[in-house]
Amino acid sequence: MNSNFPSNVNEARLPADKRSKTLQLVYCSMFTVLIAVGAFIKIPIPVVPFTLQVLFTTMSGLLLGGKLGAVSTGMYMLLGLIGLPVFTEGGGIWYVFKPSFGYIIGFLAGSYVTGKIAEKLKSPTILKYLAANLAGLLIVYLFGMVYYYLICNFVIHTPIGVWPLFLYCFILVVPGDICLCILAAILAKRLRPLIRKQVM
Repeated sequence: MNSNFPSNVNEARLPADKRSKTLQLVYCSMFTVLIAVGAFIKIPIPVVPFTLQVLFTTMSGLLLGGKLGAVSTGMYMLLGLIGLPVFTEGGGIWYVFKPSFGYIIGFLAGSYVTGKIAEKLKSPTILKYLAANLAGLLIVYLFGMVYYYLICNFVIHTPIGVWPLFLYCFILVVPGDICLCILAAILAKRLRPLIRKQVM
C-alpha cells in the first residue's frame, strides 16, 4: 500500500482548507483597506458626505458572503474606533458620538444582509444582485438616519427635524449610492464566481 496516500478524506482536504482560510483572511483584509480608502474618496455634501464606501461594503457582501462581508466591515469599524484615522473625519472611540456613525454601523449590517441574500441566489443575475444591494442599502440608511436623529436630539443637543433629516441624510445622497449599487451588481456578476471558488 502506498504510504503517501492520505489515511482519510480530512487529511486529503487539509491543505485546501488551509489555503481557503488564508484566502478568506486576505480578501477580508483587502476589503477592509478598500472601505477605508473609499472613506477619503468623497464629494462634499452638507451633513453626510458622499463617499465610495457603499461600493466596497456592498462588494464585500456580494463577493465574500454575509459573514465574511460583515467581518471586513467590522474590522474597518474596529480600526477606526481604536484610533486609526480611517473614518471620513479621523478615528477614535469619540466617533460614536458623531451623528454619522450610524452609517458605519449600517455598513456592517448592510454588507451582512446583502451577502446573505446573494448566497441564496441560485441563478444570479445583475438585477438580482442589484435587489440584494438595494436591500442592504436600505439597512444602511435605516441605521444611519435613526442614529443621526437620536444623537442630534438626545445626546449632543443639536436638534434636527424629520424633514431636514430626510432631505440631507437621504434625498441628497441616495442617488449616488444607488449608482454605486448598480456598479457593484455589474462587477459582482463577473467576479463572484471566481472569488467564491477560492474562498469556499
